[in-house]
Amino acid sequence: MHTDAWTTTAPHPADDLVTAAGTDHVRLVYDYLDAGDLDACASLLHEHVQLDLPGAPSAHGRTAFLRAHRDHLGAPARHEIDRVVARDRSVVVTGRRVGTGTGTDDTPARFVDFFRIAGDGMVESCTRYYHAEP
Repeated sequence: MHTDAWTTTAPHPADDLVTAAGTDHVRLVYDYLDAGDLDACASLLHEHVQLDLPGAPSAHGRTAFLRAHRDHLGAPARHEIDRVVARDRSVVVTGRRVGTGTGTDDTPARFVDFFRIAGDGMVESCTRYYHAEP
């Protein structure tokens, strides 16, 4: 019988602790990005972190992650998180990226971010998806 990793009830105590730490790190990534504290944000990222944003090449490493996030997303904004779901060293976040009123287009953008967490609890990768009207 096939068991889906998202619905299994089997205990994974070590992974649960890593997932919990990783979930805290993901929440802090948003806080630090919103505050403009890139050094603090970098401290939560795995050395070989990968970032995949729509329409942009993959960014590899802490510096590239922060640069891609800044350059791709443009004007300053804050993240309003609606939901965080975590399991088996994966964290899925849904929310909106809301402009701070300083950009020319402050329309909120709905997103889903899929994070993988490394064995040490650091953010290993992030793939972002945006909501698009059909």
